[in-house]
Order: sequence, then structure tokens, then C-alpha cells
Amino acid sequence: MKKIKALLCVFAVMTSMASCRNNAEVSVQESSETVTETFAAVTETDAETEAETEAETEPQTVPAQEVGYEGMEAVTADSITDGEYDITVDSSSSMFNIESCKLIVADGEMTAEMTMGGSGYKYLYLGTADEAENADEADYIPAEEKDGVSVFTVPVEALDKKIACAAFSKRKELWYDRDLVFRADSLPFEALGEGTVDTAESLGLEDGVYSFDVTLEGGSGKATVQSPAKVTVEGGKATAEIIWSSNKYDYMVVDGEKIMPVSTEEFSVFEIPVLGFGYKMPVSADTTAMSTPHEISYTLFFDTDSQSTWED
Repeated sequence: MKKIKALLCVFAVMTSMASCRNNAEVSVQESSETVTETFAAVTETDAETEAETEAETEPQTVPAQEVGYEGMEAVTADSITDGEYDITVDSSSSMFNIESCKLIVADGEMTAEMTMGGSGYKYLYLGTADEAENADEADYIPAEEKDGVSVFTVPVEALDKKIACAAFSKRKELWYDRDLVFRADSLPFEALGEGTVDTAESLGLEDGVYSFDVTLEGGSGKATVQSPAKVTVEGGKATAEIIWSSNKYDYMVVDGEKIMPVSTEEFSVFEIPVLGFGYKMPVSADTTAMSTPHEISYTLFFDTDSQSTWED
């Protein structure tokens, strides 16, 4: 009998210990799940906060990027045809991300509607950060919220000119210096007013074959075209032979027209219309050098100072 009682006591103790162990495991598991859920919630909140605005985590100093290009000359409203155009804007800071911009030209004045990549900036001021701190709030340009991002409407003194502005961060409540350049070479050709760019007619080019130094810009910077280029003028219209540094370009687009190559044996060779001389003429070219074809934007600059008769 005593042995049976002893065995029952041992069994009770073992059952109690097992129960405690199971409860402890459940408790640890629940605690682990709680920690995991809490960590996930914090991570998600951090991600949302980070994505909310590009300015919230902006350091005091971000290395400035170069804007514009060497030798650019200011283009004022009287050189642009009235209308609305998509335009590229260079920004000196990667934190001041301009997703898109519309240029409005009317009555000798230009304004730009800049759509930002986030909503982190409350005001813009045309001037430096120091000047903004001492200016009246009436001189600030407030952001307009559209679809969760900020849109600033600013007056534009000139294209192809470095414009100083300051941006006010909502979170840090600080002004940051920025430089902007509204790029004239990103406008469609029809936006450029008469006399803004040289043509075969304005240069007095008679029918014939000429040589012009040509400079390619855009893309990764690895592609080149042969220079000087052969330019043929017939009936007042100029056509250039563009020879690329590889045979991987299967078409070009100039002023909305798709142009196929005349040769792809050693190099891709195209005959394209020259819309104007002495300005960065926008073109695009499709390359098959990558795993999938990519259409890349470039500019071609035909230097009027280099004009001469073509010699084979």
C-alpha cells in the first residue's frame, strides 16, 4: 500500500513538472510571437515613414551634383513659342527629386509646375537658404498636395541658367540650398521660336555636302558617334549621316519620326534630318546590346563654327 502511495506521489510530481514545462514553452512561444509581431510592426512603420518623404531623413549636408552643361547660354521666354511643354529639370541634390515638370510659356513669361517625388518639402524660396530664413513668409512658394506628393509652381527667369532656390523640410524645419537648371534641350523642336536655332537657310547653306563637328551626349556616356559628320543640304533641308560606335542600334527617333539604319554591318549608320544647328538636338536610339532592347535619349550638337566643305 505504501509503495502504491509512493508511486502515486511520484506520478503527481512528474505530471505537475510536465505541465509547468508545457506552460513555459507556450509562454516562451507566445512571447516570441509577440516580439516578432512587434518587430514586424515597427519595421513596417519605419518603412512607411521612410517612404513618406525624401526630406525627412535628409542629412545636414549632401554632396551637390553638377547641373546644366558647359557653355550653356540662357534662353528667355521671348525665344520660346507660347504653349505648355514637358521639360527636364536638373537638380543639385538627389534628395530634391523632381519626378516631372511642365513648362508654361505665355505673354513673355514662363512658369514651371514641378511634381516632386514625395511630400517632404513645405516651401520653396527663390534664393539661398540664408536669404529664405530672413525673408517674409509671403515670399515663400507653398507646396500644393496632389495624389500624396508636393507640386510647386515657380516662375522661371530663363532656361539653361542655374537658378538658386531653397527648400524647407517639414520634418526638420530647416532650409536647404538647391540649384536648378530647366533644360532647353529637352523641349520639342516646335517650342523653339524663330531665330533661336540656326537652320540651313539661316546659315546660308546652298545645296551641297558639308562637314560639321558633332557631339553626342546622353545615356551611359559610353556610346559615341563619328565626328565630323557628313551633312547634305538639298532644297534648304539638311540631312546628317550618323555613324555610331557599334552596330547594336536598330532604329533612331528624331522629332517623333522612327528612322531605320541604312547599314549595320560594322557600325549602325543612319541618315537623319538636322532640325537645327548650334543647339542640342534631342534624339533617341534603340540599342540591342542589352538582354532586352532599350530606347535611350541622347542629344546631338552640330557645331556651326566647324562648318566646312565635305571632303571624301
